[in-house]
Amino acid sequence: MARSLLLSIAKTHLITKIKQSSVAALGVTFGIAAFIILTAFMTGLNSMLDGLVLNRTPHIHLYNEIKPSEKQPIDYLETVQNSLNIVHHVKPKQAQKRVHNAQALISQLSKDKRVLGVTPQVSAQGFYVAGSIQLNGIINGMNVLNEVKLFNFSDYVVKGSAKALAKNKEGILIGAGVAKKLSIGLGDRVQISNIKGQIYNLKVVGIYQSGMADYDNVQSFANLKTVQKILGEGANYITDINVKLVDMNQAPEMSKELQRMYNVTAVDIQSANAQFETGTSIRNLITYAVSFTLLLVAGFGIYNILNMIIYEKMNDIAILKATGFSGNDVKWIFMYQAMLIGLVGGCIGLILGYIVSVIISHTPFTTEALPTIKTFPVNFDAMYYIIGVIFALTATFFAGYLPAKKAQNIDPVDIIRGQ
Repeated sequence: MARSLLLSIAKTHLITKIKQSSVAALGVTFGIAAFIILTAFMTGLNSMLDGLVLNRTPHIHLYNEIKPSEKQPIDYLETVQNSLNIVHHVKPKQAQKRVHNAQALISQLSKDKRVLGVTPQVSAQGFYVAGSIQLNGIINGMNVLNEVKLFNFSDYVVKGSAKALAKNKEGILIGAGVAKKLSIGLGDRVQISNIKGQIYNLKVVGIYQSGMADYDNVQSFANLKTVQKILGEGANYITDINVKLVDMNQAPEMSKELQRMYNVTAVDIQSANAQFETGTSIRNLITYAVSFTLLLVAGFGIYNILNMIIYEKMNDIAILKATGFSGNDVKWIFMYQAMLIGLVGGCIGLILGYIVSVIISHTPFTTEALPTIKTFPVNFDAMYYIIGVIFALTATFFAGYLPAKKAQNIDPVDIIRGQ
């Protein structure tokens, strides 16, 4: 029979049993809507949490690690080469924290096609001085504009601006925890003491808050030359080099390569955040598992309703077969019903899911730990909507297949004789 005729009969069946059809469609609707809402919210939340850590973490961090020498003096004696030598309480070797020949290394990395950007840093330990009170702190010198470009640094400046620091050679972006403890704000002066006891007055041009209290209670940021001056070092003094790659997945391999070639310690982003990435993977797995279960439950609902429709349509099936419709035609009539339920329910579910997601994305969400976040994070990736439609049609297809197969094998003679 013509497909159009079979489709018309399927529509008629659905309309005559509008309540049952609506219940089946609503099962798909709420299943798809729940999938969209849950997936959009959870992946948005994961992206926000990833951003808090990964946006400020370089793909490769280069520095000189202070550690004991791999070979001790006794290992160089020929007379004990074949002996077991045990040395206790080995002290770290005398070494500078600076990266040797840092400027040349930065220049070389900048030419690498795998590298998106390179920025140097100088880390200085010191104290924040307020009268007789001294608070431990770390002042990081950096190229501010590079940090803004490569690592979204300005997203964490809650007062003032990163550009103000770039324009002020004697400025400082102070951590929110430090600012609270010292009761200082924008435009105030803060005294920084280095480990030699020398005092430097810097102007607060911004407040920095990462959302991690331990970090914000000690960290502050200044221009590279300012921190070099605090340490009493020259322009070539660099303690850290941060590298951002075009492809983050190349970080483990490239870090090993740099460590071997330049004799520096290289830590890739995956090694530095292994536990965090594991947590993200588990949250994503739970999200997709729950979403799949919701859609599966909707599919069973369709299966049960189509089974009921077939029992109630026994006479119609008998008449169809008696008037020339084949078993395959009958099967496709019920398959069309299932697909129509999936299509209508799925489309309404997508619209409902999108509307609720928009409402969530505009719902205020404020917390001191995340000052830059004003509303709940939601991911509006179109791929989730495509997956939702495909899954709705696939679930309803398989949910309708068994009842349709059953209708295909019904003998019209037995039904008519029973009447």
